[in-house]
This record gives sequence, structure tokens and C-alpha cells, in this order.
Amino acid sequence: MKKIVFSLLIFGVLFNCKNTKETNDKLNIVTTTTMITDLVKNIGGDKINLQGLMGSGVDPHLYKASEGDVSKLANADLIFYGGLHLEGKLVDVFEKMGRQNIKTIAISDALDQNTLISSDNFAGNYDPHIWFNVDYWIEITQYVAEQLSAANPENKDFFEANAKTYVEKLLVLKEKLHVTIETLPQDKRILVTAHDAFNYFGKAFGFEVVGLQGLSTATEAGVQDVQKLASFIIDKKVKAIFVESSVPKRTIEALQAAVISTGHDVAIGGTLYSDALGNAGTVEGTYIGMFEFNVNTIVNALK
Repeated sequence: MKKIVFSLLIFGVLFNCKNTKETNDKLNIVTTTTMITDLVKNIGGDKINLQGLMGSGVDPHLYKASEGDVSKLANADLIFYGGLHLEGKLVDVFEKMGRQNIKTIAISDALDQNTLISSDNFAGNYDPHIWFNVDYWIEITQYVAEQLSAANPENKDFFEANAKTYVEKLLVLKEKLHVTIETLPQDKRILVTAHDAFNYFGKAFGFEVVGLQGLSTATEAGVQDVQKLASFIIDKKVKAIFVESSVPKRTIEALQAAVISTGHDVAIGGTLYSDALGNAGTVEGTYIGMFEFNVNTIVNALK
């Protein structure tokens, strides 16, 4: 019943928005997560009208579209989203937008699926947290520039120039991250977080990564999961574990309590940005600033 009501809501919004799109030279772009919003902003600059659906601290795995969101999407020329089931509760909305000739673009389509990390829990699915591989983000930057250029050819040079500048910044970021991580001994590179958001980071930078929950925060951790991970922390002598900004901290606090109850100690090393950037207008509110903050927090806590 809820699905029927929501479908009628989408139809109503699309009908009302049918003739209300802005008619100017700028593309109307809607993005889902803060990471994608930041990326498209860097490439599109002042040649696009950009609206992001999600803000700081918002969990894309659980996000549901409001009537206002559907209105924004219905007025878009292009919609950029993560794909790989990251925005699982928005799939039906994207499909309906596609049937209304609104182009929806999954940034994950830029990548070779053979290089992605597959899910042990869901056959045929892949880890959607692709932004934690800087090389992937470079590929996606170029893909987004191509999509913007195809939709707005007169600004192709502008988009390509911005993409080139941003790629240069990403290459500098990658080098800085490697330099910082090299200060942490290999045997201390064990990252324990609330959910499995950092596997691409671990693969790229040589960390063993363990999440209390699965790839999606929709998967609840049980008592056995907590106890099993507590034993792992004790065996590996892990010094610190980490909260995530978009996941309730009670899961990690329960894990810390389980370790302490055995007479061992583990600190909460800080809060990491996983599925969302920091507040808009802050350094952590950008992809580059978020990544530097995360790495500094991890290295400082685990040293």
C-alpha cells in the first residue's frame, strides 16, 4: 500500500513539474550524496544549477525521498547518483525519472566492475563505497566531465578544464595520504569501524579493515557480531576503534564496552566521515578535506 501511495506521489509531482523547468542556459543538476555534490560542483562550477539531496551526516543507505526531493528530481536535466545499491531506497524513484526522459547517471558506471570489491553477503553485488579509492575518483571525475559536456557541448572546454584541474588536486591528495600513512607501522594498520565503508581505502593503502555492520547500515549488528569483533580487537591488540559521522555511535560504544568487560582496553579514536562529508563550508565538507581529516585521525589514533 505504501508503495502505491508513493508511486502516486511521484506521478503527481511529475505532472505538476512537467512545465516548470527553468529555461536558461545552465543545466539543472541534482546529486544524491555530499561526495557526488562536491565533485559535480568542482567540474560544473557556475555553468550549472546544482542541488544536492543529502546533507552532512546523512546515511544514503537508509535515505528516502521526500516530496520536495521528487520535485527537485523532476526538474532536473541530469541526475548523478552513486549506484551499486548505495541509495537503495531511491531505486524506484530513479527508474520513474528515467521513464520521464530525465537522464539518470550512476557514477559507478565509470568503473570496470572487474576491479570492484564484491560482497560476501549479496551475490552479484559490489561494495558501493568507491570514493575511498582516489584512483576511482579520478576516473569518475573524467566521466562526470564527459556527461556534462555531452549534455551541454557549448561548455565542454570549461568542464574539461575544471576536470583537469581537479584531477591534479586529487593526485596531490593521493601523494599526501601515502606520506602520512607511511608514518604508521604496517602491523598497526588495522581499521575497525561501525560498518564496512572503508574496504577500498584498506585495499589502496594497506590496511586490514573490519566493520561491525555489513556494507549497508540497514544490516544490524547482533550480540555475536560484537563479541566476535571484540575478540579480534583483543587478539590483534588494536589500540583504537572509530565512530562514523553517518552511523549512530552506540554500535561502536557497545563494541568498546564488550572489550573493556574482558579487562582489556580500547579507545574510540575519533569520528570518521564515511557515507557523507562534513558540514558545508568547512574543510571536511569537501572530498579532499574529508580524506585528509580521516587519514590524520586514523594515523594519530593508531600510532
